[in-house]
Amino acid sequence: MVQYADKTSISRWRLILGQAAEQQLSSYGADGTAVLSEEEQIMDQALADIYDDTLGTEGGGGAMDSSRGAGQGKSAPRLSKWLGDVRTFFPDDVVSIIQHDAMERKGWKQLLFEPEVLAHVKPDIQLVGTLLTLKNKIPEKTKDTARMLVQSLVDELVKRMEDDIRRAVTGALNRRQHSPLPSLSGIDWKRTIQRNLKHYDRDRKTLIPEKFYFFDRARRSNEWTVIVDIDQSGSMADSVIWASVISSIFASIPALNTRVVAFDTEVVDLTEQCANDPVDMLFGIQLGGGTDINKSVAYCESFIEEPKKTLFILVSDLEEGGNRGALIRRMKDMREAGVRTMCLLALSDQGKPYYDERLAKILSRDGTPCFACTPAWLPELVEGALKGHDLAELAKRLSSKTSSV
Repeated sequence: MVQYADKTSISRWRLILGQAAEQQLSSYGADGTAVLSEEEQIMDQALADIYDDTLGTEGGGGAMDSSRGAGQGKSAPRLSKWLGDVRTFFPDDVVSIIQHDAMERKGWKQLLFEPEVLAHVKPDIQLVGTLLTLKNKIPEKTKDTARMLVQSLVDELVKRMEDDIRRAVTGALNRRQHSPLPSLSGIDWKRTIQRNLKHYDRDRKTLIPEKFYFFDRARRSNEWTVIVDIDQSGSMADSVIWASVISSIFASIPALNTRVVAFDTEVVDLTEQCANDPVDMLFGIQLGGGTDINKSVAYCESFIEEPKKTLFILVSDLEEGGNRGALIRRMKDMREAGVRTMCLLALSDQGKPYYDERLAKILSRDGTPCFACTPAWLPELVEGALKGHDLAELAKRLSSKTSSV
């Protein structure tokens, strides 16, 4: 017989295995239903709606195996209540998984077109990626709600990244101009020495400066050009969302002249939308389609006025459907001209991406390091690029926390 002290474990297994576990639990002397609290019974029903064939579905009733599996029935009624229950009783990371499974296993994507349903959804990157993929099918009555959901996610990501990116850019550029204000830590020793060589005392063998020169933190408008070239193929959904948000942060920094381009087989300039509203930018991206990276890079070259003050960020899985040889030559020429270049194979909190390893290795060999980068490490990469650090060496230093080739 199972002792009372084991009921917590029993209830957990009951939630994991579903109603199919009733018989097994009974054989241990436990009532699988009675062991669940009122709250756990709501959780069990919410899980059953997605993972069981017989509970919470219309026309269910087929055989089930001994664990929760992918149900094939029609969607459960009262979906808004179901979403509310899921958000109330499960942690945020689990909510995201359950919502994703609801769409993939039960075919509930079409139900995202109902505003009363969408209003109860927890915004996360996967769900917003799905929503953007379906955006051309969203009816007029749902567009405002969909936009609010995307805005909510964008606000969350901006809050997470903005301070770090601004700090990184400021840290890289705040030693570019001079000021008469005295500050020992801000002395520009090189310029001070050069301008005071005529005051060198030969007898004392000492340089006696007549005037000191200092760095300040003022930044000239559009001191650097940052070009973000985003692959909008379907497999890049998470990266597209992150890249769009980060581009909008770049666009808000006066020292940077930010250009944003998205591509599949065609090239779309999203610079204006990015500067005005990142949500507009996301809705301007068309996930899916082929890939012509060379064509997009050729377009981006038109924005390069001072190569040595240009940072080019390619966000792509490098599955090139265009002219591969021309792309390799173009990227190499850009790098040799002085442009700081990097390729983000993925920009997400998830695992290693699928990408063209051979092309990534060629680009890395030619001076364009290719990373699978978590958003948390991007500020350090950007700061390193603007300061002129060796990005390949920086990649090695970050290799334990980011994937690189």
